[in-house]
Formats: sequence, structure tokens, C-alpha cells
Amino acid sequence: MESPCPCPVCRSGELTSLTLMDAMSCNFCRHIFVPNGEPDVLTLADSAVALTWRWNGKRWLGVQHGGTIVGWEAGLLGAAFVLFPTMVMGFSAYLFPPLPGSPWAWFPLFWTGLTFCAHLVCVVWLAVEYYQFPVQLYLRAIQQAVIRNKSSIIN
Repeated sequence: MESPCPCPVCRSGELTSLTLMDAMSCNFCRHIFVPNGEPDVLTLADSAVALTWRWNGKRWLGVQHGGTIVGWEAGLLGAAFVLFPTMVMGFSAYLFPPLPGSPWAWFPLFWTGLTFCAHLVCVVWLAVEYYQFPVQLYLRAIQQAVIRNKSSIIN
């Protein structure tokens, strides 16, 4: 593995060795990684989910473990959680439409969209919490990249 190498989680920071420890940390997202016994394999140490990456010489590739990766069943359940309530609301709005010309005629369509958005936010939030996805760090990395691009255009 080259020194320094990019962080597999945030892809913005660089991994540095921790003093007197057999571990590495990212200087941007502050996650801690430990070598997995194999060369060029790191495991995320500060998460409930044991995410592992393998360095292929250019970038980090995720290593799948049995039992830790969410399968297609969870994706199907998440899609049903989002789509079923939305379809119930849309079908009820179709069966019982508001009176034409009433001031609240827009409300059933709005409520159906709100149902979809609320359930989608729940599923995305659960996925972010399960995988410990650093959303704030990604937004900060994007902001820094935009600032760097603006400064390089000016110079």
C-alpha cells in the first residue's frame, strides 16, 4: 500500500498510522481502521458494522462478508415500505376525488407525495445509520472541492 493512501470511507482524507498502535486513522473523517491480517486489507474499527476494504493499487474495493451486507430481502422490504403506503394514498385519492373547483383540490396529490417522501426518508435514514455513512463529511468534502476548483479557476 502506498503512503499516504486515501480513506475508504470519506475518500477525501488520507490514512495515517496511529502512534504505538497497529491501526490507522483518517485525517478528515477521523475513522479508525485496523489491518485484517491480509496485506492491503483494512477493517473499520469504530463502527457496529465490520466494513472491510481491499486496496487494489489504485483505489479501495469493498469486501463482502456473509451476514454483514444487507441482502435483496431488505431492499424489497424497504421498497414495499415506501411504495405500499404511497399506493394506498394515491388509490384513495383516485377513488374519492375532491369536488371540482374546491379550494382543497390540491391536497390529495400533495398528501400522496408527502407520504412517499416521508417513507423514503425513513428508509434512507435507516440505511445511513446502519452503514454509519458520514453524510456531513461528504457535504464538507464537496464544499472544499468546490472552493478548490473556484480558487484554481481564478489563478
